[in-house]
This record gives sequence, structure tokens and C-alpha cells, in this order.
Amino acid sequence: MVVSDPAADPRKATPLQVAKAVLSAFIGIRRRAAHERDLVTLTPVQVIVAGVVAAVIFVLSLVLLVRFITS
Repeated sequence: MVVSDPAADPRKATPLQVAKAVLSAFIGIRRRAAHERDLVTLTPVQVIVAGVVAAVIFVLSLVLLVRFITS
């Protein structure tokens, strides 16, 4: 029987941590310690979903801004 050690399983990042990582990637700034922590806690699915959501929000906000300025 194999018993998994809870300490050996990496923690999953919270939605706020994922958002911070994705937004800092959009801007292009990130501390080395935070980057290394993200490598352990973030899953690719979390990053992809958060990146797509952030990109959609960014594009929609630009469209709304342009419509507001040109109207």
C-alpha cells in the first residue's frame, strides 16, 4: 500500500497568486524568488486559463476605451 506524503505534494497556488504571476508577466517584471515559488505552485492549466482571461479583459478594455474616445 502506497501512502502519499502531504508534505511531498506541492501546494497549488491560490487564484490571487495566479493573477499576480500572470499580470507581472504581462508587465514584464518579476522577482527571482517569486518566479521560483511560482514554478513549484502554479500548474500550466492555471496559467493558461488566467492568461486567456487577462488577455480578453485587456482587449475588451482597449475596445471600450477606443469607443469612448471616438464617440
